[in-house]
Amino acid sequence: MAAANRLLGGLSPRTFLRRYWQKQPLLIRGAFPEFTPPVSADELAGLACEEGVESRLVLQTGKALGWKLRQGPFRHQDFRKLPGSRWTLLVQDVDKHVPTAAQLLEHFRFIPNWRVDDLMASYAVDGGSVGPHVDAYDVFLLQAEGMRRWDIHTGPQEELRRPGLDLRQVKTFTPEESWLLMPGDMLYLPPGVAHHGVAFGECLTYSIGFRAPSQAEMLADFSDVLTQAADDSARYRDPDLRPTAHPGEISAAARARARRLLRACLSPVDETLDLWLGRYLTEPKPWLRPVPSRRLANRTELKRRIKGGKRLAWHPAVRVAWFYSRRSCHLFVDGAHHILPARHKNFVELMGDERKFEAAELRRPVDNAQLRALLLEWLNAGQLQWQA
Repeated sequence: MAAANRLLGGLSPRTFLRRYWQKQPLLIRGAFPEFTPPVSADELAGLACEEGVESRLVLQTGKALGWKLRQGPFRHQDFRKLPGSRWTLLVQDVDKHVPTAAQLLEHFRFIPNWRVDDLMASYAVDGGSVGPHVDAYDVFLLQAEGMRRWDIHTGPQEELRRPGLDLRQVKTFTPEESWLLMPGDMLYLPPGVAHHGVAFGECLTYSIGFRAPSQAEMLADFSDVLTQAADDSARYRDPDLRPTAHPGEISAAARARARRLLRACLSPVDETLDLWLGRYLTEPKPWLRPVPSRRLANRTELKRRIKGGKRLAWHPAVRVAWFYSRRSCHLFVDGAHHILPARHKNFVELMGDERKFEAAELRRPVDNAQLRALLLEWLNAGQLQWQA
């Protein structure tokens, strides 16, 4: 808790969440004293050259649009051709690719795991920026190296749309406050606060972003559940149909029949919604799914290694969540739903709350056939990994 207080400028997590979370910005000087970045600028450029790593280059130009956006993966020679100023390299999900970077997220575990989206890193040369923009989610902007000035505007903003340029900038940006962030400084911004960061010399910034699925996104995904649950044999019927004088008209009776047919499956019970939510919130990005192990372990080996003191950890890309309901534990791992009896609640909490597991924590679970089968399933799927 003391570490979290330092991270939040002396505020307790409870006070920070009550006063600032989704309410107002907060500048925290020295949030990470003597901070050492887990990923250097050169390593970031190397990541941007790999397949399966989401990366972008944003350049300011003198042409009509004023900006140019390029999507990765890149080649090493691409960076040698760049100008000496006014460009930014952004790499998403650095925590999924660099285990030491994932450790940075441990400082933010006072916020539910399922809310954490990713750690994005951006390297910029002098004057580098992505323009003034608004994010639809909470973000902590941690200055890792160099200096960056952040300007913010808390009022409503109109999005600027430029055909052929996929940059979500705002039209008219008038700064209300400005701060120059030094290494170790951090700025928290709630959703909807317009902000504009500009590099002073070379700089490296980490963005810890939090998931905020939209109503439209959630409905689009949940519609699959409704479709699967729908009764294909329940069809539109009108046994009381009468002759019509207007064959082109959709009558009031027909509209009422159609509404009844649809509404019959549009009122899911809470349990259906809850189970869908657990699967939805833990569904990983397809290109980040772990690769199954080439050499499959068996239960004898699993028991032997754990009894011998070997540790396990979730793959950085794996999403895990859980809840307890109706005397059952519901554990969700990468979109898969596992139901366990209440007596295994400690195991479910352990697997859902933590990322790394000591052998002592797994010795009892590995002696239980049901829990051992789950551990073996996750291990062979690459979701769990042995630790040195």
